[in-house]
Amino acid sequence: MPASIALILLAAGASTRMGQPKQLLAYRGRSLIRYGVEVGMASVCQPIVVVVGANGDRIRGELADLPIHVVENPDWAGGSRTSIRRGIEFLETVPEYIGAAVLAVCDQPLLTARVIDQLVYTHRKLEKSIVASDYADTFGIPTLFSRELFPELLALSGGDGAKSVIERHLDEVISVPFAGGAIDLDTPEDYAKFLADEIVDEKADEMVDEMVDERGDEKADERAD
Repeated sequence: MPASIALILLAAGASTRMGQPKQLLAYRGRSLIRYGVEVGMASVCQPIVVVVGANGDRIRGELADLPIHVVENPDWAGGSRTSIRRGIEFLETVPEYIGAAVLAVCDQPLLTARVIDQLVYTHRKLEKSIVASDYADTFGIPTLFSRELFPELLALSGGDGAKSVIERHLDEVISVPFAGGAIDLDTPEDYAKFLADEIVDEKADEMVDEMVDERGDEKADERAD
């Protein structure tokens, strides 16, 4: 039986540019953080760990009924490295053996379980220690890090984030395309544009479905004649 692959969802930031907690923004009938957690739950990853900091109590309330682990990061103002550290530290306390962890964020609304599963599948098949998402001509989150790199994630300092570990091990990196990773929500303008574009996409999908249905009806009528 293969080792467990955890998912660490980083959700501790204060969302200062957004002007309100982005984790709690409405998206598809739920909050953005809940949507991200549900995506993780639909993937092959287990356990699911959410690291909270700013607005932690409110975010916990959004997730209280879900079978996940919510971990507090009191040092959230120190940047993503502190949340990564808290997530990895928590994984060292769980009873199951964790062979790798996928680091993800909640403000990439186009993240899907399929993207996460592709990271895991690629890691297991090719045995690479880093499987990164490829978008906007760079490597980024979500990224899978194998267990042997946990000490480096724990040792991140200053302004370093997960990308610094990727850059130190480029020969061990394989990438998975995720064009949607380029879309993240940092400002009210980002959020408004994303919602507007999504409405357009949904309407286009509805029009295509209607055209397919109409064409199917036409063919049925032709056969009846």
